[in-house]
Amino acid sequence: MARPLQRLLGIAEEQWGLCTRRQALDAGVATSSLARLLRDGRLERVAHGVYRVRGAGEPDHLQLRAAWLQLDPAIPAWERVRSPDVALVSHASAASLYGVGDLRADIHEFKLPVRHQTRRPDVRIHRGHVPDKQRILLAGLPATRAARMIGDLLGDHVEPSSVAQITAEVIDRVFDYPSDVAECIAPYASRFGFRRGDGVGLLDYLLTLAGYSRNRDTIRSLARGDES
Repeated sequence: MARPLQRLLGIAEEQWGLCTRRQALDAGVATSSLARLLRDGRLERVAHGVYRVRGAGEPDHLQLRAAWLQLDPAIPAWERVRSPDVALVSHASAASLYGVGDLRADIHEFKLPVRHQTRRPDVRIHRGHVPDKQRILLAGLPATRAARMIGDLLGDHVEPSSVAQITAEVIDRVFDYPSDVAECIAPYASRFGFRRGDGVGLLDYLLTLAGYSRNRDTIRSLARGDES
């Protein structure tokens, strides 16, 4: 029979070096064994009920990953990522995962299609449905696509100049297509003085606000969905 640390490694190696207390108990690791591994320094507690196995390497966005695991601690990450009801990294947390903008990422933000409560003050849950075409697996985490992220930030009344900078970086680094960005931000066009649904006009405004001038005619054409 596998020893406790080996059982935890079997879970953690497919989960960024992390495992939850619930997963450990379900795998037959006793509470006393968890306590001993913590005392010995072979486990490190990174969040309530979430541990990192020492020697497995520390992943990037460690606290974000731990917060995501806490949302459904019994189910392994590899089973959750493709679920239609999975929590998606969104808003400022998605921007941090993409590496764009300079929004604070100390609040971990997720979008779920169903109501979900958390006691953590540094976790924010947004309720809403995200179509399949607006989802992506990013750095091993299910997240909203960059275009949807921009729309969500506008919908959350994030400072326009900050969203503009993120938009410019998304376009410049080809994280999403101009037409998709225009589609996702179109519901907020009238808020900025454009006609209702004018995502192309709003995209052009955001790029102007960010001081982005590269290939603007091409971007406008792509945002309109022109063949050329």
